[in-house]
Amino acid sequence: MVDLNKIIDYFKHSNIPQNMLNRGKLVLDNFLNPIKILLEQKALPKDAWSDQQIQFFLDVLSQMDTDKDDNASQVGEREARIASNLHIDISGGFCHGVGRSGFLTAPQPKAPGGSIMYEITNYIARDTMRKFGLPNIKAAIISPVATGMSLALALSAFKPQWGKGDPLKKRKVLLPRLDHNSILKSIDFLGLEPKIIEGKLFDDAVRIPIEDIKESLDDECFAIVSFTSFFPPRETDDVKAISKLAREKNLVHIIINAYGVQSPEWMSLIRSAIDAGRVDAIIQSTDKNFLTPVGGALIASPSEDKIEQISQTYAGRASASPVVNFLISMLSMGVNGYNELIEEQKSNHKLLEELLTDFADKIDERVMNIFNPVATAMTLKNIKKKQLYQLGGALYNLRVTGPRVYNPDEKSFGTCIDNYPTPYIVMNAAIGASSTDIKTAVSRLEKAYNQVVH
Repeated sequence: MVDLNKIIDYFKHSNIPQNMLNRGKLVLDNFLNPIKILLEQKALPKDAWSDQQIQFFLDVLSQMDTDKDDNASQVGEREARIASNLHIDISGGFCHGVGRSGFLTAPQPKAPGGSIMYEITNYIARDTMRKFGLPNIKAAIISPVATGMSLALALSAFKPQWGKGDPLKKRKVLLPRLDHNSILKSIDFLGLEPKIIEGKLFDDAVRIPIEDIKESLDDECFAIVSFTSFFPPRETDDVKAISKLAREKNLVHIIINAYGVQSPEWMSLIRSAIDAGRVDAIIQSTDKNFLTPVGGALIASPSEDKIEQISQTYAGRASASPVVNFLISMLSMGVNGYNELIEEQKSNHKLLEELLTDFADKIDERVMNIFNPVATAMTLKNIKKKQLYQLGGALYNLRVTGPRVYNPDEKSFGTCIDNYPTPYIVMNAAIGASSTDIKTAVSRLEKAYNQVVH
């Protein structure tokens, strides 16, 4: 193997002057040094890597996998054979994927490079969570499926051992009402039953009081799922009080922190919950928090054993693509880059509130009193019901993506409560959005509003 540290030694007796060789070695060391540090420290780099460094790193590791061995005799049914080299680009070169049958984080004999890549990525996932709000977690993995299916994976890992000592009746999951189909489907997927605790109205906000959760608990419940980030009018659950209840009543407690890593406020609530009681796992989307393509989740836990349980529940091998996508994102940002995005998100959320407040004053509406560090809601009580529907369409035609216009009289699902009294629109200032996005969106909202009411 070529030792790049000794590359200039191969040219000591050539016509190339030593000072030129030394200068070239300096540039090469500067390129390779971040890779050396990552392999030694297994932590999120402070500074961003270049695309060339990331590509080189992935290429080196993927070349260790057996499908790159020109002299191999491949007689298995699964040999990472591919129809097009475009598959290399999509998978980052890791066509064997990650894990082994029945154990997501197990080393893969045909993929030593892919195994190294996945292990490093999981260390970076843990380090990311620690550096951005949760120093009290012990382990994390990148799940190759998105948030809803990752919840199913975690619930499957922690469900009672029916027929092996645990009663068959323990099949219920306490669920503070959250109107999102993926959560409900993940519970149904396992043949479990959600026991939904209805929301209550506090001014504009929908909350689920801890007293109502306690009253709903019965002997058939084995777990509770709580939530941080969601769309207004639903506010964050009292995850600290829920964690205390989970410890007291021996309940599995999973926190869905869907797009919450970008918010220091939400992360602080989770940190307190871990310190105060029982939290088995925290699940967050990779695309919503870390600017990756859709398809992965970061599962963290204050217990290494819990993460191993989850990884052993996954059926079969897994695609490496969601893992590589997270690794690429975090290496391309580093600690400093992600911190800059968080600060930009805070600024943009403040800007969104200010612009919506100004617009609301013009049309006799108001920004709603709901705690959410990412999203902002504005009332729409002064326009007709059919105009609410038209407003959403007008925004779409004006190329504004993401806002939610609700008429609770027509559709209560989404408000997390029955008979929510106020029509509204929700807009997000999520991580990765620019101030131009915010300004343009509110300007086009004003234009769309004027189109439908005049």
